[in-house]
Amino acid sequence: MTDSWFDDDEKPSPAAPAREVLTISQLNAQARMLLERGLGSVWLEGEISNLARPASGHWYFSLKDESAQVRCAMFRNRSLLVRFPVKDGARVLARGRVSLYETRGEFQVVIDHLEEAGEGALRRRFEELKRKLLAEGLFEAAQKKPLPALPRRIGVITSPTGAALRDILHILQRRFPAVPVLVYPVAVQGEAAPREIVQALQLAAARRDCDVLILARGGGSLEDLMAFNEESVARAIHACGIPVISGVGHETDVTIADFVADERAPTPSGAAERSVPDSAEYLRAFGALERGLVQALGRKLLSLRQTLQQWERSLSRLSPRARLQQHAQRLDELESRLQRSVRARLERARVRLSNAAALLGRSSPGRRLAPLQQRLVVAQRRLPDAMRRRLQAARERVERSMRTLNAVSPLATLERGYAIVTDSGSHVVTDVSTLAPGAQIEARVARGAVRATVTDVFAAATKPAVAPRKRAKPRQ
Repeated sequence: MTDSWFDDDEKPSPAAPAREVLTISQLNAQARMLLERGLGSVWLEGEISNLARPASGHWYFSLKDESAQVRCAMFRNRSLLVRFPVKDGARVLARGRVSLYETRGEFQVVIDHLEEAGEGALRRRFEELKRKLLAEGLFEAAQKKPLPALPRRIGVITSPTGAALRDILHILQRRFPAVPVLVYPVAVQGEAAPREIVQALQLAAARRDCDVLILARGGGSLEDLMAFNEESVARAIHACGIPVISGVGHETDVTIADFVADERAPTPSGAAERSVPDSAEYLRAFGALERGLVQALGRKLLSLRQTLQQWERSLSRLSPRARLQQHAQRLDELESRLQRSVRARLERARVRLSNAAALLGRSSPGRRLAPLQQRLVVAQRRLPDAMRRRLQAARERVERSMRTLNAVSPLATLERGYAIVTDSGSHVVTDVSTLAPGAQIEARVARGAVRATVTDVFAAATKPAVAPRKRAKPRQ
């Protein structure tokens, strides 16, 4: 036999405790208060899915990880503050209040703050800084300083313990060992790295003991290279008076420092190769220059010897008196040409002056003012008549409008003995069926209004309804 409380006819015993029966709304409301008071505000990291953006401006989506998901809601006043593109698949950090959607009994988190998580935020920060510096012109080719063909000293700004420094020194030793190297040790990763890099650039620019600087580090993730994506580092590179070669990361890595630097190399080793020429090529070039110089000196000595012989022969043929006579004749010719040129220029100037005087006379303001003054006098005489005609036309239009307005005015109807009746709700009465005896009405006449009580209602006479015709039964 089952328990007796299943029997509807059986009454509970007096000792049984009273049942507390909750409605579904009460249960959900209590559950919501327990969740909000117990958990409160939380931070979540996950991937957005099932994103919905209705016309209200509110966002509804799910945050999920590898094994679970939770429904989220973000209201319009908070979603307007999000400054990155939100879409399905985006990984985000969210802050919200744990709650319950009472209408459906759904567990949810009400989000009040949303930001990108992981490498996405770093990539967005990278792109924003890139666009900002590009707009300011820091990447322009005109801003780049040329690299010296053969630097007297090379400065290297990098970690003193990293593999990048060893690669750079090895390449410099192999290509041009005669050029000295000055190392500026800095951190290339971590919070202190941007500040140390900026200080090293400023120190190198102030000392001016290097002709070119190499800014380098080995490869790594985007987060590892963030020191070279800082705005302070970019502006320090741009402000440095010494040409800077950027050799950060591997060939596929790109940083803000690469865009601002005067020369970008794919690797630290590539930066070292671009900072100095190949010594073997220089030796071959020096040998070729030496041979060319010897040949050129031989040809020059031969040419000078031949010229000297010609001068000796010419000097023997020419005396100082003949040279002086030739110069005197040349001087007379130049003097005559100068006088003719001065007279011609004076004549041209006189003609231009005469033409300008004639043009100025034709363009005199006095000649143009006379007709304008005459037009002004005529306009002043015509103005009063025109104003009177305009005013008369406007007056006639106003009078016609007033006559038309009076013709269609409700007040004119009231003057003929009609009245406007309204009920107690100020509604115009057009059908007596809306009134009953004892109802209060108000009748407005042409001058004043009357309040009255309805004593009787007479309906308008209507035509008697025509009875519908009966249909004949069909024959069987």
